[in-house]
Amino acid sequence: MSSFRLRPFSHWFLALFLTFTAVGQVAAQDAATVSKEGVTPGATPAAAAPAAAGTAAPAGDAAAIAAGDALFKGNCAQCHGINEVVVGPALAGIDKRRPTPWLISWIKNSSKMVAAGDEYAVKIFNEYQKQQMPSFALSDAEITSILAYVKAEEGKVAAAPTGGGGTAVPAPGDNTETAEGGAGKYMNAVLMVLVVVLIVLVVTLVIIANIMKDVLRGRKDLDGRDLEVLEQKTDWGGILRSKWLTRTAVTLFVLVVLYSSLQSIMAVGLQQGYQPTQPIAFSHKLHAGEHQINCAYCHTSVYKSKSANIPSANICMNCHSQIKTTSPEIKKIYRAIQRQQPIQWVRVHNLPDLAYFNHAQHTQVGGIECQTCHGPIQNMEVVYQYSALTMGWCINCHRETPLNTKNNGYYDNLVKLHDNANAAAPFTVSSNGGTECSKCHY
Repeated sequence: MSSFRLRPFSHWFLALFLTFTAVGQVAAQDAATVSKEGVTPGATPAAAAPAAAGTAAPAGDAAAIAAGDALFKGNCAQCHGINEVVVGPALAGIDKRRPTPWLISWIKNSSKMVAAGDEYAVKIFNEYQKQQMPSFALSDAEITSILAYVKAEEGKVAAAPTGGGGTAVPAPGDNTETAEGGAGKYMNAVLMVLVVVLIVLVVTLVIIANIMKDVLRGRKDLDGRDLEVLEQKTDWGGILRSKWLTRTAVTLFVLVVLYSSLQSIMAVGLQQGYQPTQPIAFSHKLHAGEHQINCAYCHTSVYKSKSANIPSANICMNCHSQIKTTSPEIKKIYRAIQRQQPIQWVRVHNLPDLAYFNHAQHTQVGGIECQTCHGPIQNMEVVYQYSALTMGWCINCHRETPLNTKNNGYYDNLVKLHDNANAAAPFTVSSNGGTECSKCHY
């Protein structure tokens, strides 16, 4: 009987546990793959529009239509649909209703045409509750590209927003679960099954062990060694009083304290995850995600200023003078305008004064997308600081981001010198001095 052991049961239990653990890891990886948001830095709506539409524009008009796509979404889409009425009239067939010179004048300064008594301008103005359309400082070529885009999109069914524009919206009556929700429920079910199975296994093993002990105690042929093993008990008091346990506990405590202290010191000034409550419940998920309002429509200086401005109440009223006018949150905007007081928005992203940062240099010159630094902003109900915005985070980006030097004579000699010294490495921001102290601190 001395050879009788519980090893087969322990090995079986260990194998089963590892199997369920592997299944759980695979399920977690699948869920992460399915629910991952499609935010791709550098992917612009203009570039994605032809692919999403499923049709290719004529070769000669492709560039104009692509430019018009970006301009339309940045300036027009908030008030106009192409095939449906939003705040203003639907734009399908606009080139047949009015000639291009008239449309150019109207877009540049509609109020001037209404004041001058233009018959069609006055008719539109009165038909849409005398809602004044803003004037746009666009060139004739830009307006023509918008008209080309409108003509290319006439009659098309609007596609559900995806990727950088937000999550897809199911059609009415469609009970298909989103990938993220389905994966989450699947993972919860797997974890619950694992917990139940492990509990059942532990209870079963304890019962088996007790039954086998009772059986062995009734045997008469056990020698002294077997009886000693059978009746041995764990000396918990001795273990708790042992020096090695005390030393191990003290060492772990000291390491935890040191680690926590180091993390606290390193996190001084770090605001990642900061999510303040704003005076008005504004949803980027609704505006930038579901409605696909371009960031530059509200943050007008995002491509041309050192800082991305906070939108004024007047920009909100471009839409909300007609939309959800009775909403309690919108009434807060009305009160701010009536009192001639700015809305006290709470700033989320704030670099220290000792660091110089130019927003336009990154967005306009560098071509960096909003999501690169601000995260999936189109999915945020309440905006929070997505990135660390630390010096190390900025420097790593400068070391890894290649510079677009194509057709820019300023970089020709610099690229040659770089390639001669280290042709294997790409020409990054760091190669152009982007990690020098004086670039950000002076």
